[in-house]
Amino acid sequence: MSTTEVFLIAMAIIFAVPYIIWRLGRTDYFAPLVVVQIIMGIVLGPGVLGKAYPDYYALVFAPDVVKSLNGLAWWAVMLFVMIAGIELDLRKAWEKRRESTITAGLALTVPMLFGSVVAIGMLGLPGWIGEKGLPWQFVIGVGMACAVTALPILILLMEKLEILRAPIGQRILRYASLDDVAIWGVLAVVLMDWQRIGRQAAFLAVFAVACALYRRLMPKLPARDRWFVALIWLALCAFGADWSGLHFMVGAFLAGVVMDAEWFEQKQMDQLRHHVLMVMMPVFFLSTGLKTAWSVGGATVFLAAGALLVASVTGKLAGVHIAGRILGWKRGEASMIGWLLQTKALIMIIFVNVLLDKQLITAATFTALLLMAIGSTMLTVPVVAPKLRRLASAADTRGELAPTT
Repeated sequence: MSTTEVFLIAMAIIFAVPYIIWRLGRTDYFAPLVVVQIIMGIVLGPGVLGKAYPDYYALVFAPDVVKSLNGLAWWAVMLFVMIAGIELDLRKAWEKRRESTITAGLALTVPMLFGSVVAIGMLGLPGWIGEKGLPWQFVIGVGMACAVTALPILILLMEKLEILRAPIGQRILRYASLDDVAIWGVLAVVLMDWQRIGRQAAFLAVFAVACALYRRLMPKLPARDRWFVALIWLALCAFGADWSGLHFMVGAFLAGVVMDAEWFEQKQMDQLRHHVLMVMMPVFFLSTGLKTAWSVGGATVFLAAGALLVASVTGKLAGVHIAGRILGWKRGEASMIGWLLQTKALIMIIFVNVLLDKQLITAATFTALLLMAIGSTMLTVPVVAPKLRRLASAADTRGELAPTT
């Protein structure tokens, strides 16, 4: 078969298998389609399918096909990260900065510390730290992976729970937005390359000037032209960040975060996010699965994933409970908020993809973190839904769960 034919077979598998499992298995309560797609990316990868059917795997995921898939995956994830950056609304967080910074700060730093302890333990064993990784980069990177909250998936889950437009939902979005900014800032620090510091400084200087000009230009453009200009801006920012030694993902986030959501129609933004998630991101999940490995042993990888999951969950809950004590929250709120902020899929996967691309972690560490992200995300709705029901009567009385108008 030609490369084109094999590529199309791979695309059919990427879209068909997760959809069939999701639809027939009715997994939406504990595993939305996006989570099933991530899991199937691992199953279709070299560690599972490649080991069980090596000839079939070598045929479908031949090097030329993988290169084509990777190109689609890169553009998909850049679009997704840019949209996430655009949708960050830091002004609301600034309006209630004491509550937001205390909660977001503790929700980030406590699980990061817990995860860093596990990372230090992993450093003592072979096969976890990447060839180009320094111990401090590995510890901070793994620790931050345990602290990440995936804002786009959080939005999807809160829509499912019907609290997105309620006051408590808006509170949670504020906390997650601040954490998102901190996550990318920490990633930029971890990726600092002192041998290329001149390039990185040059990129940031040029970006600052270009950003000022870009923000003047965009409001003056007709609405129909803004998305086209935004895509050009995305490609240029991603190129500049990658050229400087940061990563094209950092550039994609910077491209989005300097844009105002008011420049675009909310309906178009929602449609674009939905279409990117449906049409292109499954290719990214598959390309992610192709990077998984069990080189240190399957049981060992699962043990590491379990330790990281415990650190992530307990750290996040502890941090949010401390914030609740300081801020005087109602009984039960801290637990529910802590579990919702525990959602990790997508943004954490993007984060650890960067660490793997830069060889700061090994494929085995990447696999353990990926399993941890899946586990934490799958726990969210089953744990939060009954808590939400218990809070409903009291919350309705205060209007906390009523949609805002």
